[in-house]
Amino acid sequence: MPMKTALTVLAALAVILPAALAAAVFWGGPGPIEPLASINAPFAKADFSAVPPPQHFTARDGTPLAWLRYPAGGTGAKAGRIVLVHGSSARARSMHVLAQGLAAAGFEVAALDMRGHGDSGPRGDIAYIGQLEDDVEDFLRAVPHAGPNTLMGFSSGGGFVLRFAGSSRQRLFDIYVLLAPYLHHSAPTNRPDKGGWVSVGLPRMIALTLLNQAGVTTWNDLPVLRFGLNDVARKSLTASYSYTLANAFGPHADWQADIRNARQPMLLVAGREDDLFIATRYADTFASAGRPVPVTLVDGVNHIGLTLDPSAVQAIVHAIRP
Repeated sequence: MPMKTALTVLAALAVILPAALAAAVFWGGPGPIEPLASINAPFAKADFSAVPPPQHFTARDGTPLAWLRYPAGGTGAKAGRIVLVHGSSARARSMHVLAQGLAAAGFEVAALDMRGHGDSGPRGDIAYIGQLEDDVEDFLRAVPHAGPNTLMGFSSGGGFVLRFAGSSRQRLFDIYVLLAPYLHHSAPTNRPDKGGWVSVGLPRMIALTLLNQAGVTTWNDLPVLRFGLNDVARKSLTASYSYTLANAFGPHADWQADIRNARQPMLLVAGREDDLFIATRYADTFASAGRPVPVTLVDGVNHIGLTLDPSAVQAIVHAIRP
């Protein structure tokens, strides 16, 4: 290629590429998405009349973060504390049925409103990637527990629990429990768009990733995910995630390294009929990543049913009871 032509091409690329990047950032966000009935509808039938009043602890940045306490019930010896992490777009009260079942089985339960959700700061965004891990550590310091601590998370919350389990802070918890966890869009367990639950602004996601690699984080507060909530749920849940929150609430991009690096006891429970993830692939996926884990599949239970169906709650209790 002649030098003049090469310079012309380079000059054109110098104009076109930044323009394409800018277009992806500002107009490449998530599109509209229809409400997903299998996620929204089951909650209308659940009994939330006994949800405890929210309590708060103060995170290291001075923000009050909300959580719900479910005291251990039963007459036998207490089984330790479970710190419970909800799924994407949700909040602590969405885990109420499961939390009640765990408490009735003798566990002290602390259900968290993860930052960016519920009553824990502005919804849909956080300040930096890694802030959620800081918040969990701050909770343990603010609300200490003398017995064993378990970190349990559902769906994207399960992916976050895996992230924590593979991190340098993993010894803060004695056991990790993953409930139908989101692993990664490339994982064998994934269904496209999480089975219709999420709209991804892929152009914006790619553009912001490239910018972050260059050290530019200016637009990380822009939304890249939108969830299939109905009008009722949208009033109390988190309708979309910023780039920062989307990359913080789940495993690391190298999710297989999270699996390999996890040294504490870990187990997984999912509904065999999960409609967001392919539950029958969990066991092989973890084994292929280098860390086989015990997997319990609950017959006749789909994704959201794992936290609401009595048989699923009992299966979870049975799997974790010492």
